[in-house]
Amino acid sequence: MAKKRPLTKDRKPSAAPGDGEVPVVGAREACPCGSGRRYKACHGRAAAHAVTELVRRPFEGLPGECDWVALRELVPAATAELALKGGLPQGVPSVTLATVLPMAWPALRREDGAVLLGLQNDTASGDISRDLAETLRRALETKPGNQVEAVRPDPSAPRLQDLLDLTEPFTPVVHTGFEFWLGGPEEAAKATGEVAASLERANEAALPTVRLTGVEAAYWCETPEKNHLRWVMPHPEEKLLDALARLHAADASSLGEGTRLVGSFRAHGLVVPVWDLPVSMRAEDVEQPAAAFGERLGEALASDAPLTSQERKARSGLANRQITLS
Repeated sequence: MAKKRPLTKDRKPSAAPGDGEVPVVGAREACPCGSGRRYKACHGRAAAHAVTELVRRPFEGLPGECDWVALRELVPAATAELALKGGLPQGVPSVTLATVLPMAWPALRREDGAVLLGLQNDTASGDISRDLAETLRRALETKPGNQVEAVRPDPSAPRLQDLLDLTEPFTPVVHTGFEFWLGGPEEAAKATGEVAASLERANEAALPTVRLTGVEAAYWCETPEKNHLRWVMPHPEEKLLDALARLHAADASSLGEGTRLVGSFRAHGLVVPVWDLPVSMRAEDVEQPAAAFGERLGEALASDAPLTSQERKARSGLANRQITLS
């Protein structure tokens, strides 16, 4: 048998296949593209980078992107029904997104075949959407009555944007507690032992939270010392900060007496302004002021005039009080 000629500098490797055509092999094995290098030093390097590279806006393109961010970062207990492209598989009556599941499970398949997907878990890669899609895919194939463990997805695996029906609205339902873990209040009332104790601990740790109905992705929450409104906004960061600065300089950034715009934070590529509210100000009391602020913000966003010195000072203050959650 003729010996294979060793690869030299004068010999060019075969042309690399197109994206997605190089099969994944062991890190120390020869790369299938024919370069003569180990997979981890050739196409494996790009694959590893694709898995770990941070996707700045993982929920971009999904209906209700701002609410996805809110449920990931702000809301203790909430659910939302998800619609899949092509409909639900046989034996799966529903797919429900949940902020968090018992024992921080990534997902679970109920005895009746229904799937619950946890949103607030740690993820294996830099793309939350791909991680969640992989967990969802595995949950749909899991036998009823079992939880689903998280795994590191292949960089070419589908994302949520590929699996979900993007024509269906995303409608979160905020809960006062985690009774939805067991199917609802009636079923939760029957819980005993460690199950009941775990549910009680989870409910005690959850801050009362309400989603406003008059504006999108704004969430009121109650704390012992003061209440807050945290509003996830879809506008480009620089444009939004300019608009908030215009309103702040004009004393038009509050939501009424005793309220104050205290800053903002970034989460998954979006900006979330935060207001301090009096403890006496309930969610229903914020509805009208928030709607009025939304109108003022729209006018400020439409302005292209250069910022005045006072507005620049206000913008600097807002920027200095901004933090990044993700």
